[in-house]
Amino acid sequence: MILTIYTATTMIIIAYLLGSIPSAVWIGKKYYGIDIREYGSKNAGTTNMLRVLGKRAALPVFALDFMKGFVAVTLIELLKYDENISDMWLINIKIIAVFAAVLGHIFPIFAGFRGGKGVATLVGAVTGIYPPVALLCFGVWLVVLMISHYVSLSSMVAGCCFPFFTLVSPKVNESIPFVVFSFVIAVLLIWTHRKNIERLKAGTESKIYIWKPRKVSGEPPRNGNGGQTPSGK
Repeated sequence: MILTIYTATTMIIIAYLLGSIPSAVWIGKKYYGIDIREYGSKNAGTTNMLRVLGKRAALPVFALDFMKGFVAVTLIELLKYDENISDMWLINIKIIAVFAAVLGHIFPIFAGFRGGKGVATLVGAVTGIYPPVALLCFGVWLVVLMISHYVSLSSMVAGCCFPFFTLVSPKVNESIPFVVFSFVIAVLLIWTHRKNIERLKAGTESKIYIWKPRKVSGEPPRNGNGGQTPSGK
């Protein structure tokens, strides 16, 4: 039993370390010569990379951030071979791992504890636990984005739908910890987007147009990757 506790604790620490991998910061510095946290919304995440540097910079960041959450949760599956771990405890440990990975993304130890909002990491983690719910949330996110062009609004609406989808999903709605987890995540997403909410109210939140060129007056020159090359802080 002691070995089981040590193993579970180690995997949760690994989940935090995986979440702490600052893909946006490293890609920005390595390939574009900037610290993405000094531009745009100053968040180290997919949306800010898309806004500042374009799709070619944002796609690998999303993929890496998604995989951080997915791998963090998937590793917990190894504990199912431990006879001391019941199915209920397995889902509980997965939930803790999700929080650890998202916390790592928001407060990354490898990037001075200045990260992003953790949405892509969260999506990857939920996909690792129960893909249908993650797919439904993604569908909501995509529809709201196509209508409003606000990534922040799309993320918050999808996050608020997460508890509802959990409650109507027969495979997970019997797990009280997972239901509680879904509500906590919805609240957490609202909290991490509080500055975006202020900008939405003020009408100053940036819009993202994925399938057609953005028309922004006075935008800086674009680099060869189709994104903007920041010329100063």
